[in-house]
Amino acid sequence: MNYPMLLLILGMAAVTYLPRALPAVIIDRLRFGAKVEKFLRLIPYTAMAALIFPGILTVDAARPEIGLIGGLAAGVLAWRRRPVMVCVLAAIAVDVALYLLV
Repeated sequence: MNYPMLLLILGMAAVTYLPRALPAVIIDRLRFGAKVEKFLRLIPYTAMAALIFPGILTVDAARPEIGLIGGLAAGVLAWRRRPVMVCVLAAIAVDVALYLLV
């Protein structure tokens, strides 16, 4: 087995994992004001919008309405404050249903 390569991979994993894990551990101990708490609660929905919006427009160049309708479904669920995973899965289900029906 190539031990230097294994050590390199483990080192890269640690360097990648630590900056992501430490804020999650530290932030539980901090207390923020009401406005900051509200801002932090809205980050998942903002991230979802930023990650999904480009895909909505390019899901199918021949039929862009499929992506727009799926995005609308996710937007409505996000507006109703459903979990991010529910929004994503609903958008996927709507897109798949539209592909199968249209």
